[in-house]
Amino acid sequence: MAKAIRYYDTGGPEVLRWEGVEVGDPGPGEVRIKHGAVGLNFADIYFRTGMYPAPLPAGMGVEAAGTVEAVGAGVTEYRPGDRVTYTGSPLGAYSTERVMPAAHLIRLPDAIPFETAAAMTMRGLTASYLLRRIWPLAKGDTVLLHAAAGGVGLIFLQWAKLLGLRVIGTVSTEHKAAVARSYGCDEVIVYSKEDVAQRVRELTGGKGVAVVYDSIGAATFDTSLNAVARRGLIVCFGTASGPIPPIDAMRLATGGSPYLTRPALADYIADPVERAALAGELFDHVASGRITIQINQRYPLEEAAQAHRDLESGRSIGSSVLTV
Repeated sequence: MAKAIRYYDTGGPEVLRWEGVEVGDPGPGEVRIKHGAVGLNFADIYFRTGMYPAPLPAGMGVEAAGTVEAVGAGVTEYRPGDRVTYTGSPLGAYSTERVMPAAHLIRLPDAIPFETAAAMTMRGLTASYLLRRIWPLAKGDTVLLHAAAGGVGLIFLQWAKLLGLRVIGTVSTEHKAAVARSYGCDEVIVYSKEDVAQRVRELTGGKGVAVVYDSIGAATFDTSLNAVARRGLIVCFGTASGPIPPIDAMRLATGGSPYLTRPALADYIADPVERAALAGELFDHVASGRITIQINQRYPLEEAAQAHRDLESGRSIGSSVLTV
């Protein structure tokens, strides 16, 4: 019997249950997938705590990679044996196998292992749209990246170097600072020791950065606003410290007239053509070795609760995967 992590109530990691599930055959437009590895993301915590609502009981997880076992009626783009990866709804990636819509899948090149795919599909596509779709970045631009040693951060740093960007990163510890530097971060600020916005102004001759990429949310929004250049852009793409409080628009008017966006990956991969383009560029960089995916934490799928504890505590560096 297939096994899966499910939750019946929102709350802490203890609400996650490891149990047997009936998978069944795929219906029209669906495929059945045997997972090779499962991704661990902050979005999973948002669902578990109820920040992102879902009808209960529910499966857990939005990212995995594996092999197509069977296809339903009308599915012509995949066949049994195909290697695939995915990120996004419906929930249920924390499982040994599952049935899901074929339209959500992305074909995975043979050169990329399942664990690598599970560690990078969401993070890599996020880095892809942040760098390739959000803002017309130019070689030599300086940007600020919060959580530079995180899963998205380490991919972002490598890609930014390929584009000729100067990256100032923030981290919580000296160890994470060393990791960020090793992946190409030009300047690293340990936010527990320095005033980030003040240091950014010093490093940019008082101008501030062209773009701030902020996945932290409530705890860093004021810093981001104080660090961005006049008519620059603040990209709030995560809420690891909690949602950003309501914003007084006059703060933007008095803070240099920056632009502000709160993008969601789903809106950048909804179009199959755009999703294929973003994934294709990402996979090409990874397969060629121009971007490496660091998996620093591996947990058996049944130990998902511990994986959540470590992710929430800030102990994780780079990407984490759940092994099947």
